[in-house]
Amino acid sequence: MLLKDKVAVVTGCNRGIGKEIVRVFAENGANIWACVRKENQSFTKYVHNLEQKHSVNINPVCFELNDEEQIKASVKTIKNSKQPVNILVNNAGIIFTALFQMTSMEKLKEMFEINYFSQMLLTQYISRMMMRQKSGSIINISSSAAIEGNEGRTGYASAKASMIASTKVLARELAPYNIRVNAVAPGLTQTEMMKSSTSEDALQETLNRICMRRVGQPEEIANSVLFLASDLSSYITSQVLRVDGGM
Repeated sequence: MLLKDKVAVVTGCNRGIGKEIVRVFAENGANIWACVRKENQSFTKYVHNLEQKHSVNINPVCFELNDEEQIKASVKTIKNSKQPVNILVNNAGIIFTALFQMTSMEKLKEMFEINYFSQMLLTQYISRMMMRQKSGSIINISSSAAIEGNEGRTGYASAKASMIASTKVLARELAPYNIRVNAVAPGLTQTEMMKSSTSEDALQETLNRICMRRVGQPEEIANSVLFLASDLSSYITSQVLRVDGGM
């Protein structure tokens, strides 16, 4: 129960790593604002079962990441609950794979809008709440691609690298308010995003470079986020935790 009675805001919760973060946080006693693009019956059933099993509250919040007004309205809903927000996990994102010369400026802008700018807007709003209460933990989900510079990932890797840079800057700016800011950089992880964006040849080539010679599981990424969200990491800020099996 590392997060007992804590309140977390988590984006990108309807699948993959985000869905596992919701489960792991619920298991550890957190009440959660689960941010998704659109609520669906399957996700509603999923969070209801978690609520019943772990005696927590999980409230779905729906907004499009490229719609500033929807983000504002969702933050207003969270603020109107009069609950403190102890944890923010910026997990939502999209991926695009193409060689640089085949990547349009429109696609580059989309990568930054979804994977960076929208996350920073949400962070501005939520961090202000944390500053008033003088406590909080913010975890940004980056990617090993931001560090390794994988071919075909100019837009994705650049936006995720921006998340790392902002993590370090915000850690310095928010430390006086007792707010920690860290990033997690997952490697290849068994998700729908990985399956849809990685060819068999690219997958095998990457596996050959991973010390553990396997793909990570969403739960393994979620556990690292749990550590950074909890008081177990109370003296850790401005760090990028690579969870990639040793690349």
